[in-house]
Amino acid sequence: MSKRKEITIENLEITDAGAEGVCIGRHEGAVVFVPYVVPGDVVDVTAKKKHSYYEARVTRFASFSPKRTEPRCGHFGTCGGCKWQQMDYQWQLYYKQKQVFDHFTRIGKFPFPEISPILASDNIFGYRDKIEYTFSDRKWLSKEDLEKVETLETRGLGFHLNGMFDKVLDINYCHLHSETGNRIRNRVREFGIQNNYAFWNARRQEGLLRNMILRRSTTGDYMAIMVFSEWNSQSRAMMEMLQKEFPEITSLMYVVNAKMNDSISDLEVRLFAGKGHMTEQMRDLQFKVSPLAFYQTNPEQALKLYSKAAEFAAIRPDDIVYDLYTGTGTIALFVARNAQKVVGIEYVESAVEDARANAQLNGIGNTEFVAGDMAKILTDEFIASHGRPSVILTDPPRAGMHPKVVEQLLKVAPERIVYVSCNSATQARDIALLAEKYDVAAVQPVDMFPHTHHVENIALLTIRH
Repeated sequence: MSKRKEITIENLEITDAGAEGVCIGRHEGAVVFVPYVVPGDVVDVTAKKKHSYYEARVTRFASFSPKRTEPRCGHFGTCGGCKWQQMDYQWQLYYKQKQVFDHFTRIGKFPFPEISPILASDNIFGYRDKIEYTFSDRKWLSKEDLEKVETLETRGLGFHLNGMFDKVLDINYCHLHSETGNRIRNRVREFGIQNNYAFWNARRQEGLLRNMILRRSTTGDYMAIMVFSEWNSQSRAMMEMLQKEFPEITSLMYVVNAKMNDSISDLEVRLFAGKGHMTEQMRDLQFKVSPLAFYQTNPEQALKLYSKAAEFAAIRPDDIVYDLYTGTGTIALFVARNAQKVVGIEYVESAVEDARANAQLNGIGNTEFVAGDMAKILTDEFIASHGRPSVILTDPPRAGMHPKVVEQLLKVAPERIVYVSCNSATQARDIALLAEKYDVAAVQPVDMFPHTHHVENIALLTIRH
């Protein structure tokens, strides 16, 4: 089979924002996907045909869209994290809302009311409370880097480049992260290079420094987790440096990962200094967040998300509420004081332990938290034991709900289902199945992740009588 040749397309008008943060133009009836542009741009591109569409890169801007703004980040265009940073924030909101509308219309094909205006994020920079960085001895080298042969340093600490498992983009400053986080990352890289540490080589599966996870809370806690391939004198020296130079770190931890992959969910997180968790606060509630536990990465915006979900749920004192995919119990505890009882179900055992601790911490006694696979645990016997829910809150991962879970929801038939989703495409797919018995009564998008294409969405489903 011959290799498809690249073609040049001149004066391509970018007409829409598409999936995965790229934008869209059309050439001879075929869709052309172009990254790092804005609807309204007119560009020349080099494009390669992929089945019925093209993937392209810009070679020249013929004219710029009025929807543009100047990207703040020096890494923009190489780092794939903030693909919409060149788009004015109000237009980011417009295209995120349009994404929800398109998914509900094209995938769901069910009736739904007018979508409420998206809830904007008050902070569009420095909002992330968790970032994971990767070490590599094969950092991405720019043309400018390659010209500095005499001082060329190939070790880096940053983000994986799209499609390159063994290369990272060395990050000098991430505008989604805090000032403290940027200082810690840069100092760790500097210390590693100065002291001749072996940065991870993904091809050879060797090197001491693998990953670093930084988390912070709105209460001022800061957590740093170093991931080493082994524990030795160099590992200890790195941890001692962090303890000495960054008193802001309230939880200093490490993981030894000798596996072939970067996943640490099955490994022990060891405490080196400080306390073994962070504390988050939302209104008058406090939440214990363990190292590997999920908590919304934009905690200030999470308050808007949970407040709207609680409003949609309209919980009464006699309601039994199930909170599916409860995580550390944030939504469950947020609504528990209005309910007869809340039952939270979560796959991750450590998160369930946190949820129970959080209930105790806040003096909330009408909650139960159960660990298990949602598709297996939500059975007739489980419901008979815990009570039939009149309200279900569900906040599944990006893949959406398992078909067996949807099937059980239709069988249980609660009065109201509040479906919170970070992927409106799978949400639309699931709601289409639930539409057998439910009407969509309200839809509320929430922007949790400015400068990315991701949008959180809440849908209220009410049973059809």
